[in-house]
Amino acid sequence: MIELRRLTKRYGDSVVVRELSLSVAKGELLVLLGGSGSGKTTTLKMVNRLIPPSSGEVRIDGASTDGLEGHVLRRKIGYVFQKIGLFPHMTVADNVATPLSLAGWGEERTTARVTEMLEMVDLEPSIAQRFPRELSGGQAQRVGFARALAAEPKLMLLDEPFGALDPVTRDKLQQEFLAIRRRLELTAVFVTHDMVEALLIADRIAVLKEGVLVQVGTPRELLDSPADEYVERLLEMPRRQARTVAELIAGPPDEPAATREAQGGGAPP
Repeated sequence: MIELRRLTKRYGDSVVVRELSLSVAKGELLVLLGGSGSGKTTTLKMVNRLIPPSSGEVRIDGASTDGLEGHVLRRKIGYVFQKIGLFPHMTVADNVATPLSLAGWGEERTTARVTEMLEMVDLEPSIAQRFPRELSGGQAQRVGFARALAAEPKLMLLDEPFGALDPVTRDKLQQEFLAIRRRLELTAVFVTHDMVEALLIADRIAVLKEGVLVQVGTPRELLDSPADEYVERLLEMPRRQARTVAELIAGPPDEPAATREAQGGGAPP
């Protein structure tokens, strides 16, 4: 569905992404993972030409995007990002309808689609006439998803969409997104710097460091065979968290009988 061929982005003498080659199968969720400055977001934005590549090629569904106008390409691709980007002067319904208007949908069909999309992302119909300032963070992010999905894209790009949400809302939206993606058979590229999130949602993970692809594989492949010390360090946090949680669940170890007696506790009954 997506193929990146030696994709490079330069700003003057600085190379942000260096000869990156990757492919994403139809229906796959690929996570781009790495720290700040690793080139994740730049790579994502080159896929839909929000940022033009300096060299290399992007192919979508077998066709090169080189000859396409950016705005034409972007109408075919759902895009969700952390800051949501809802139009503040528009109602929820009008925000969700925006890509449909650009695609030339009629009023009746658009109204029906907006209702369908709000239901899909678990929002009450009454929310349609609210403005973004009247929404919680989780509600606003759901509206962002509804807008991205409205025009029936087969490809979605997501740039840390859950990063600003509280843990409970984040977990709920992660699960809802995964369910919707599977139901619609979407192909998705998802940017995150959070290894735990990557392990939970990815079919495959591509680890970037300073614009260079370090390793790509399934979560299990990365856990079993990290390519280098950098990937190993990224994996250490979820491993440490898992150990901590396991210790908390298990509770403190039993004190030896001798210790209890010395403290005046006596023998156990």
